[in-house]
Amino acid sequence: MQRSTLSQRMPNVLILSTVMLSLLTGLFLFSGSQSASAAGHVSPNNTVSIHPQYLYQGKPQAGVTFSCQSNTAAVRCYGPEQIRKAYDIQPLLDKGITGKGRKIVIIDAFDAPTIREDLATFDALFGLNDPVLNIYYPDGKTPFDYNDENQVGWSGEITLDVQWAHAVAPDATIQLVLAKSNNDADILSATKFAVRQNLGDVISQSFGEGEKCVDPKLLKEEHQLFFEASLKGITLFASAGDQGSSQPTCDGSNNFFLSASSPATDPFVTSVGGTQLDADATTGAYKGEVVWNEPDFGVAGGGGYSTIYRTPLYQLGTKGIGKYRGGPDVSYNGAINGGVLAVWNADGTGQGVYIFGGTSAGSPQWAGITALGAQLANKRLGFLNPGFYILGHSPLAKQVFHDVTTGDNGYSYVDDNGKTVTIPGYKATKGWDAATGWGTPDVSKLLPALTKLTVTSSKDLTKFK
Repeated sequence: MQRSTLSQRMPNVLILSTVMLSLLTGLFLFSGSQSASAAGHVSPNNTVSIHPQYLYQGKPQAGVTFSCQSNTAAVRCYGPEQIRKAYDIQPLLDKGITGKGRKIVIIDAFDAPTIREDLATFDALFGLNDPVLNIYYPDGKTPFDYNDENQVGWSGEITLDVQWAHAVAPDATIQLVLAKSNNDADILSATKFAVRQNLGDVISQSFGEGEKCVDPKLLKEEHQLFFEASLKGITLFASAGDQGSSQPTCDGSNNFFLSASSPATDPFVTSVGGTQLDADATTGAYKGEVVWNEPDFGVAGGGGYSTIYRTPLYQLGTKGIGKYRGGPDVSYNGAINGGVLAVWNADGTGQGVYIFGGTSAGSPQWAGITALGAQLANKRLGFLNPGFYILGHSPLAKQVFHDVTTGDNGYSYVDDNGKTVTIPGYKATKGWDAATGWGTPDVSKLLPALTKLTVTSSKDLTKFK
C-alpha cells in the first residue's frame, strides 16, 4: 500500500483536532496535597536549580575542528550544522524560515558578564549572523562574583540558552531576562516582567526543582501567570530535569527523592525531557536516539508524574498516564557524550569552547523551533500541548516525532553515608512515556502540522484554567 503524504493526511488530523478540542472543557486542579515531608521542609526562600554539564574542549579558533567532532571520539559533540541536520531544521532555514521578526524570551538568574562577546565568538566560529540580544534586569543587577559557584553555574546556563536558541532560529531576537537571584520569588518576578511586558512569542525556562519544594502560594501564583501568558499567545517551555526520575530534596542536603520538576509539570508548560542523540559527527545525519542516562556523569533526563496537578484533558487517553499530569511532553538531545558546543568565558580570564549537556539545552532549542513556527504561521503559536498530543495520537506521529523506545531514566547517587541509593526510573516505550514523552522532533515535518493545531483564544484557554 502506498504511504500517504503529510499534506494528504492533514485533513484527518484537523478533524481529530476539532473533536478533541471540543472535549477539552475541564479544569486543571491542584490535588489538594502539598506535603513536603518526604522531601524536606519547604523554605519561603527556596531556589530553583540548574545543572548544566560541560567539558572543556579548547580555545575558539576559526577553522579548527575539535577532537570531539569525530565519529571515533570517546566523547562526541555537535555544532549547529549537525543539530540542524539531525532534527531536520535546515530545510526550513534554506527557505528563509529563520525566526525573522519573532522574539525568544529566556529566563535565567544572576548574569553572564561576557555573554555578548561569547555570542559573537560563537557566531564567528560556526558561521552564524549576530542576532539582536536585549538584556533585562527587572529587579536590579546583582554584581557578578566569579568566586561564587552558583553564579558561575548560572553564567554557563545563560551562555548555553542564548547561543543554542540562536543556533536554531538565527534571525530571532533574543530577550534575556535575568532575575536578581535564583530564589523562587525572584525567578517568578522576572517571569512576571517578561509576561506582562509581553516581551516575546515563546519563553524558555532551563531550571527546576521538586514540586513539593515550591511554596503552595507561589505555585498557584505561577500557574495563574502561565495562564496569562497563554492568553497572550506566549508558548512556555521548561526543562524536565537532569537527575532522571528524581529531584534534590528540599532541605539542601545531597539527597534525592522521586519527583517530577516544577515548573515543567505545570499544565500550561511544555516539559522537555532528554535523549542521547546518535548522529554523524560530521554531516549530522540522524541515526537514532535513546533515553539520556549517563551514570558516569551522574545525570539522566527528567520525567515522571506530578503530585500537584490532576491529569490535564489533553493527556486523557494517553497510555501510561493515570490521575496526575505526566511529563515530559517532548524531548531533545541532552547528553554530554553527544552534547553541543558553546563558547564561554567561564572564569573571566578568557573564552573556551565547551561541550554542554542537559535538558536545559533542549528547552531553548524548542523555543527556537517555536520561533520558526511562528514565522511560518505569521502568528504566535501559543499553547502547544494539545497539539502535541493530537499529533502523538494520530497517524502522523511517526513522521513528525522520533519515537524513542530504548532506555530508562532511573537515577543512582551516593548519599552522605557513602551508600549508593537508586531511584527507579521510567522506561521508554512505543508512543508517549515518562522518560521522553512523544520523543524528539522532525522539525520540517512537525511545524506545518503543529501550526494548525494551536490554542490561543481566550475562550478555549479559559477551559484549561
